[in-house]
Amino acid sequence: MSAPPFQLLQLDHVVLRVRDPEAMVAFYCEVLGCSLERRQDEIGLIQLRAGQSLIDLVGIDGKLGRMGGAAPGVEGRNMDHLCLRADPFDRQAIVAHLNAHAVRIGDFGSRYGAEGEGPSQYLFDPEGNLVELKGPPDTGAVAAP
Repeated sequence: MSAPPFQLLQLDHVVLRVRDPEAMVAFYCEVLGCSLERRQDEIGLIQLRAGQSLIDLVGIDGKLGRMGGAAPGVEGRNMDHLCLRADPFDRQAIVAHLNAHAVRIGDFGSRYGAEGEGPSQYLFDPEGNLVELKGPPDTGAVAAP
């Protein structure tokens, strides 16, 4: 089996099917610091800039959203979770910020990511999607190639 004629560089974008696009824009922009990249209202697509990547929001009642089936819910999620690299990673400041925005906070721990083992804070967006904020690798940890 031969290797592909390309190398993967990074996560380009992730697409979330959402019930309330405007609440999700507010959360990802105001709480997590994304910026509005562009809107394509005719097809129901909102693209948010997250560093070098995009988070696309597709309203379930728009043209694209209707093609995806039932809305996300307790028994049918869009994905397991989305991980965003956060810098700097000051857990106390992050938790205080999330609490100030009444964000439901999940577990904290050390988890392995693209750069190696390091701090990780789970939280939930307004529609119950699990989001991970990932810090840098721990001192002495072996970084990923």
